[in-house]
Amino acid sequence: MVHLFQHTCLFQLESGAVLQNFHLGYTTIGELNAKKSNVVWVFHALTANSNPAEWWNGLVGEGKLFDPEKYFIICVNMPGSCYGSIHPLDINPATQQIFYHDFPFFTTRDMIRAYQYLQHELGITKIFAGLGGSMGGQQLLEWAIEDPDLFQNIIPIATNALLSPWAIAFNASQRHCIEADSTWPQKTAQAGIEGMKVARSIALLSYRSYHTYQVLQSEDSNEKLHNFKSESYQRYQGKKLADRFNAFSYYVISKSMDAHNVGRGRGSVKAALALIKAKTLVIAVTSDMLFPPTEQQFLAGNIAGASLVSINSTYGHDGFLLEFVQIEAAISKFLQ
Repeated sequence: MVHLFQHTCLFQLESGAVLQNFHLGYTTIGELNAKKSNVVWVFHALTANSNPAEWWNGLVGEGKLFDPEKYFIICVNMPGSCYGSIHPLDINPATQQIFYHDFPFFTTRDMIRAYQYLQHELGITKIFAGLGGSMGGQQLLEWAIEDPDLFQNIIPIATNALLSPWAIAFNASQRHCIEADSTWPQKTAQAGIEGMKVARSIALLSYRSYHTYQVLQSEDSNEKLHNFKSESYQRYQGKKLADRFNAFSYYVISKSMDAHNVGRGRGSVKAALALIKAKTLVIAVTSDMLFPPTEQQFLAGNIAGASLVSINSTYGHDGFLLEFVQIEAAISKFLQ
């Protein structure tokens, strides 16, 4: 069920900016038990919505690992995204005009601090399990550090403690595509959308791998001179995102990801990870070139008692969404 949470008091961001109020769109699946001990908090990645039963249906749903008959599953749409939470095409309460390019900058830490108000509203004092991949895992780590006693178990997947220069460069290149779109300065919902299509094409290269394209996009003939499968696939993926997303949200969320660094204000990254008390399973995808396994090894090596499982996949970074059979097996063993 999709819900809307309204926070009507001032909210200060890490940047120093102050919002008069904000709202969060979130989905709940299943029922909270009497002891409120069956909470599973799922964190979505860059362009997903708040319903994990749609995009992680191998793990969440009736008869799946996280079955609503057993668990109360909650996922919040991250601020900046266009699936229910405060985002750039909303009205700025301070000006009564649409934010557009003036949308305030949320870090991943700002995001989880916003979620804390919803957590308290729901009366949740303990979360049985938190899990998220990629940017979802970044938010999970921030929260497990910020409130070490909240989570009983955490499962960060294909994620990291801070975004690498490599990943920042990919995000920056995608924003450059949006900025190069002549419509980007316009205050319209479709501004920058053609640039975003190209940005998504670049992103896809980082989400997959050489082997992915070799397996899925190779040609059937040696005689082909143009209209290659991989070219049309890149165009298709750009259009597919443009049909459901907007360039403003894509732009601001990628900047939020760039700023991810759990060590900020906490002495060091290692010192921050040492604050985590939850039982931890870190999952890596062996073919991930965007958030490579060395980053998950670092997490497991610096979170007390953490376990590490590596998942083999043809799909690169996107393996965290697609290899649910292997991921389910790893999580099931961990939770038992």
